[in-house]
Amino acid sequence: QLLGASADEIVFNSGGTESDNTAIKGVALMHREKGNHIITSKIEHPAVLETCKYLEKEEGFNVTYLDVDEFGLISPELVEKSITPETVLITIMYANNEVGTIQYISKIGEIARDNNVYFHTDACQAACLDLNVKNLKVDLMTLNGNKIHGPKGIGILYVKHGVNIQPLFYG
Repeated sequence: QLLGASADEIVFNSGGTESDNTAIKGVALMHREKGNHIITSKIEHPAVLETCKYLEKEEGFNVTYLDVDEFGLISPELVEKSITPETVLITIMYANNEVGTIQYISKIGEIARDNNVYFHTDACQAACLDLNVKNLKVDLMTLNGNKIHGPKGIGILYVKHGVNIQPLFYG
């Protein structure tokens, strides 16, 4: 209810790191035929940055790492200018865990939708903000349980109906 999502759009796992990896690798690898470009920022959590670096080094993806302004904000216009025909995913954190900057997630979500690009946000630090996925216009969203009064060791990944992701594990 908090997310405005249906129960079958929620995947529980071991934490925010697993959720970020599942979202980013899952979309990138599943939709590789569309393109091999990912957009993120230089201030993402290591779970996002290291996953993007892995995809660059081991899977041949091109990643654009956007700069932030003096307030730690990512310009939605810069996101839009960075989109290419090869872009499959934009991943931008909702609230920064070190400086507290709150990004323009719904605006970036609109840009992603207008350009037919999947959009993921790491919202682990955004528990006190609007988490309604429809308002935020996200396709995938990472949360961790202990930030929303759940137990430690529980990750939450929202995956919008119709978004196919490659699983990390088989069997």
